[in-house]
Amino acid sequence: MFGIGDFARLGLVSVRMLRHYDLIGLLRPAHVDPATGYRFYQAAQLARLNRIVAIKDLGFTLEQVGAILDEKVSAEELQGMVRLRRAQLEAQISADLARLRGVEARLRAIEREGQMRTDEVVLKKVAPLRVAVLSGRAASYESDDIGPVLTPLYRRLVERLEETGVAIVGPGCAYYVQADDGSVLAHAGLEVAVPTGDGYDVVDLPAIEQAAAIIHRGSMDHVGPTMQALAHWIEENGYRAVGLAREVSLHCPDDHDEWVTELQWEVSR
Repeated sequence: MFGIGDFARLGLVSVRMLRHYDLIGLLRPAHVDPATGYRFYQAAQLARLNRIVAIKDLGFTLEQVGAILDEKVSAEELQGMVRLRRAQLEAQISADLARLRGVEARLRAIEREGQMRTDEVVLKKVAPLRVAVLSGRAASYESDDIGPVLTPLYRRLVERLEETGVAIVGPGCAYYVQADDGSVLAHAGLEVAVPTGDGYDVVDLPAIEQAAAIIHRGSMDHVGPTMQALAHWIEENGYRAVGLAREVSLHCPDDHDEWVTELQWEVSR
């Protein structure tokens, strides 16, 4: 048998917690020395301790934990409960991280309000472009909604082009169409020379006679300040934006902080 300190270390809990579990009858010691009052536990009791902690971490009260254990929850049922809770926690963490990225991006935009990069905007003509395309719908034009749609589309498009032996002859080009309900149809495009596709569309994007363009460096999660600088330039120079900006991937290594993307926004007077 193990003393309460050793058993606590084995079970990755505190001695105080074990004493509380004993007090409420959730996990009694296997033996209590009548002379000293020292508690001793058997290794077999680690199974019950593991279940107590796992069920408590699912959000149940200790009273509910006891009731569940008294109903003899099987190991398979408990594993299923824990896996479900893990999936819920992972989804929550992912959502929280997305919100954090949004807060950081908004903070950067506020910090740069007095130093907009409008001097980096150029007015240019964009040549027509033939792209292989896969498309998906995003809830909005925000980066947190666009990224999870575009990333798997590009991954599948590259795989499909490799399977069909079609060469990518130029940079990627993402473009968007706004729907009346606020959602956005996002198109992940890669420049190709073939006229038709197998498992993807081939689209001939028309030339843009006048596009306001600016280079964005870094992850597209942080594109907000660059896009806002572009919007300021368009307005300050008497132009009107047409549609939504294209995003041309000039350099996109594994490290997203090293990405180089040109934003091209069609404009008119």
